[in-house]
Amino acid sequence: MALKRYLTEMGMGVDVHGGDYTKAAKRAVSDAIRHSSINFFPHIEYTRDDMQLIVKVGAQKPELIDTDAVANEFPYGDVTIQTELGGLDVPAENGQDLMVVVNVVVLVCFAG
Repeated sequence: MALKRYLTEMGMGVDVHGGDYTKAAKRAVSDAIRHSSINFFPHIEYTRDDMQLIVKVGAQKPELIDTDAVANEFPYGDVTIQTELGGLDVPAENGQDLMVVVNVVVLVCFAG
């Protein structure tokens, strides 16, 4: 059964020191979901537990992201994390530190 998209949320997260891509990705998820309140459940036949969340995560080193840790940031729904090249790395002037910027898009879908 095909998924239908009901909501798209965007977020950005940064690890200012240390180059931790997972930390930045978790912050991006928090940024995306903390600004929304989904109020349409009384008007549709689905519950929040029926949500299929497709989370696209963009980082310069997507292979360093702990996708399970990022998925655990969501309080409900079936979460699929898809990492890809994106975001931004900003090295310190002295080359001894790294700021990483990670972007996420959260697609809230239901089977239907």
